Amino acid sequence: MTNPNSPGGPFMRASAHEWGTIIFSTHHRTIGLGYLAISILAVILGTILSLLMRLHLSWPAWPLPLHGLILPEEYLALVTMHGTIMLFFVLTVAPQSGFGNLILPAQIGARRMAFPRLNAAGMYLTALALLTLITAFFVPAGAPISGWTAYPPLSVSPLAGPGQGYGMDVWLLAIGLFSLASTTSAVNTLTTIVKLRGDGMTWQRLPLTVWGWFTAALLSILAFSVLLAAILLLVCDRHLHTGFFLPTQDLINGVLLPHSGDGSPLLWLHLFWFFGHPEVYIAILPGMGLTSMVLANFARRRVFAYRLMIATTLLIGFLGILVWGHHMFVAGLNPFAGSAFAISTMAIALPASAKVLSWLITVWGSNTSRVAHSSRSTSPDEWGTTESHAPTTTRFPTPMLFALGFVSLFITGGLTGPILAQPILDEYLHNTFFVVAHFHLIMAMAGIFGLLTATYYWFPLIFHRQLSEPLGRWHFWLTIFFAYSTFLPMHLTGLAGEPRQYAQLNGLPGPATQLLQSTTPLQLHITVSAFFLACAQLPFLLNLFLTARSRNPASQNPWQATTMEWAPNALLKSEAETTTEPLTTHRGPCHYSADALTFTPQWQPEETPIPPLE
Repeated sequence: MTNPNSPGGPFMRASAHEWGTIIFSTHHRTIGLGYLAISILAVILGTILSLLMRLHLSWPAWPLPLHGLILPEEYLALVTMHGTIMLFFVLTVAPQSGFGNLILPAQIGARRMAFPRLNAAGMYLTALALLTLITAFFVPAGAPISGWTAYPPLSVSPLAGPGQGYGMDVWLLAIGLFSLASTTSAVNTLTTIVKLRGDGMTWQRLPLTVWGWFTAALLSILAFSVLLAAILLLVCDRHLHTGFFLPTQDLINGVLLPHSGDGSPLLWLHLFWFFGHPEVYIAILPGMGLTSMVLANFARRRVFAYRLMIATTLLIGFLGILVWGHHMFVAGLNPFAGSAFAISTMAIALPASAKVLSWLITVWGSNTSRVAHSSRSTSPDEWGTTESHAPTTTRFPTPMLFALGFVSLFITGGLTGPILAQPILDEYLHNTFFVVAHFHLIMAMAGIFGLLTATYYWFPLIFHRQLSEPLGRWHFWLTIFFAYSTFLPMHLTGLAGEPRQYAQLNGLPGPATQLLQSTTPLQLHITVSAFFLACAQLPFLLNLFLTARSRNPASQNPWQATTMEWAPNALLKSEAETTTEPLTTHRGPCHYSADALTFTPQWQPEETPIPPLE
């Protein structure tokens, strides 16, 4: 294999033969990087689609170069594809399958994932699902327009509008493939955690990151199995003329369609949201676990109420599968069912609040003001460098900044959850931009901040280079500022009654025009801010480019972390690389002295604390 110390790491200078070995590898590190590559492609495409949506909402009469005006059906296709790509292929794939494959085995003292070939098959299925979804843009009549929720009857009949023919079939095929891939990945994750933990790695010694992956995998098996079944039923309605989601007769665009059954669109809502709400926690639970470990690492103390944090993770997962009905308050639910779903939704705020309190107490009054780290190696290690350089001190390193940003966004987005959990309030706010603001803060932006925390924190471990701290801080402050600048004003437009999934917000008849004219300045602000939010990622891209060209290797454990993935030879670079050193866990994570001057890693065989770099 190539030298990992070469500029750009092991992939940039690979030969054709080596590329073939990489593509068909079953090594968990290679597969994890493959998943992340899929997510990078997806986030670029999803961001472009969102910016096109914002352009059209603010200037609906502005023709795109080489395209012309965005038609209403094209705007709805953008909405559908943006939501699908970002939710499935970014917020689900990257934290669970990407970083899970990269870090999970080493963090539990294992050498591999439980089923390497099944693991590789899951990655190939995910890539095939993304390519299949993208082809929906190029089939006759274009991509589907029924939104990422695909509500019947819009999703059942091609008569419902452009894109509901071949485009909808392609969408269903892509999500079906993705459901299979996610289920196989979840089975692999669960089996790895249960069966392949290293010597001494008991359940109570597992880092909270592993508990996040474990709970998200449990939810994935339940949620994606139900989604796959719902998709198969919808395909039957579309092509076999069954009536699972349609009544005996249905009037679509002036055409009366008979069906061989007496179904109901409500059945799809129940099946879809049984998947849809656990999906929120599939995306966010790994970030919760990582945030706990990163904050404890840089605060130089144990996570406050560690066992309680494990319990809250499992409780959030359990309650997450019981609250799907709060998405259906305006769908004609029985009032008693609405009350039950409202109570269970508010109940989930209890374990979530316990996590927030633990994060705040962990860092409050801690020794987090200044943490020493070295951007280069201070002693010979397995990465083959013997250079010695004086360490630097950084006030709030970049991974901790993004972890604190995750906490901030989680709190801000979560505060609107109890509001939407009230049926009487949801009747007014449902399907407005208030809902868009809520889920973009609590899931999208908090999820992205969790991914960026993982990237900055584990980058030295994976690529043996350390990202620039000054560029990282610029990236953090610009991103969090424009994230709030983009999504906080949506609460105000939603309270004004502005609906989402409307292709054009001006020119409506009656008093609606006067109502929405008052939100026009905020719409322009949101659009401009969204473009600045996209541009705020340029320091990150520059950071990656400069670090890839750098010849300065990072030290083996630059953050002075205590978890197992930072142990020497814990994360093997390839299948061909072997080691005879056993991975044995001797204690739980986050063992620091009271004065934060020494720390004891999980792999340290004796109670011999290691002093930090000075």
